[in-house]
Amino acid sequence: MRTPSVQCSDISVSIGNRTILDKVNIEFYPNEFTVFLGPNGTGKSTLLKTLSNEMPYTGQHYLFGKPTQDWDKKSLAKQFGVLPQSSSLTFNFTAQEVVELGGLTLSGGQKAISHIAREKMNLTGVLPLADRLYPSLSGGEKQRVHFARVLTQLDSVKHNKVLFLDEPTSALDLSHQHNTLKLAKEQADSGACVVAVLHDLNLAAQYADRIVVLNHGNIVADGTPWEVLNSQTIEEVYRWKTQIVPHPTQQHPVILSAA
Repeated sequence: MRTPSVQCSDISVSIGNRTILDKVNIEFYPNEFTVFLGPNGTGKSTLLKTLSNEMPYTGQHYLFGKPTQDWDKKSLAKQFGVLPQSSSLTFNFTAQEVVELGGLTLSGGQKAISHIAREKMNLTGVLPLADRLYPSLSGGEKQRVHFARVLTQLDSVKHNKVLFLDEPTSALDLSHQHNTLKLAKEQADSGACVVAVLHDLNLAAQYADRIVVLNHGNIVADGTPWEVLNSQTIEEVYRWKTQIVPHPTQQHPVILSAA
């Protein structure tokens, strides 16, 4: 029996009189890349933020079997990394200095941290930007810099780590979208529990091990890409007719518009 990395029970979030999440129960596991899908405003990012303790909620939330509120911040930071949709960082740090902020969880001194940071920058394709001032970067470049920062943060832990990605491809061009999700999948294949919010159904179909579809604050589908991404579910959730065909060379579904 698999032990979940993240577990929540009866998670509810309300803002004013509006219920964003309604008694959600779900578990996430190591060696698994889970993607949240669903229309705008259905609670995808809210659930991710709730599981990251960034929003008030009711219900129970556990990380590796321990209530999340019982974790000390230093231990949590070593095992739990979050890539937000955007960052409000405005200081004139270089791109490398921003990535090295993730090294606060590491040991070995500044030289070792810089080495790891540059390794992660190379993975995300931002090493050539190392000396550029962060505020001068484009939105997509900033997104990849922060991904390198989170990878640096989690570098000291080989097992029992969780990576949350909130719309990690929203500002990226084609090649960087695929590289980012390839890196996320590699993290999962190496033992991490990885959860991402995406809008592109075909990217989710290609990279996710598991897809969770949310609508009106509830989970309406949960399974493999082939189990979840069918024309009926997509039309019910997105109000659009589609045709599902197999990828010609890979083992995942491709979603085509049929309208």
